[in-house]
Amino acid sequence: MTSRPHPRARQGTGRSGEAVIASHSKESRRRDDTLPWRAWYKTSRWQKLRWSILVRDLFTCQMCHRIEADTSKLHCDHVDPKSKATDFWAGPFQTLCAHCHNSIKQSEEKTGRKAVTIGLDGWPTA
Repeated sequence: MTSRPHPRARQGTGRSGEAVIASHSKESRRRDDTLPWRAWYKTSRWQKLRWSILVRDLFTCQMCHRIEADTSKLHCDHVDPKSKATDFWAGPFQTLCAHCHNSIKQSEEKTGRKAVTIGLDGWPTA
């Protein structure tokens, strides 16, 4: 029987799947240690708040209006970027799908420019 590479193993890196997963885990721990606000996402307070926002928005991305049943693919997003620890718990919040959060919203925060969102009618929303 031949051994198969781990599904998450990168092709051509020469590293095993376990090494890649360990590397991601180590990097995540490093970020948690250097960015203390990341630990807040693991608290029950945040999990309850996140769930209430997902339910309020009917599990629908507020940018692309996609309905997502798999809640692991949804993000409870701060509408305004966080600037201080006290702002972390303050709203407003919105539900975003992983694609909109990781591509559109993150690039907006990095560049400081808001992307144009197209409504269901095909026209830009305000």
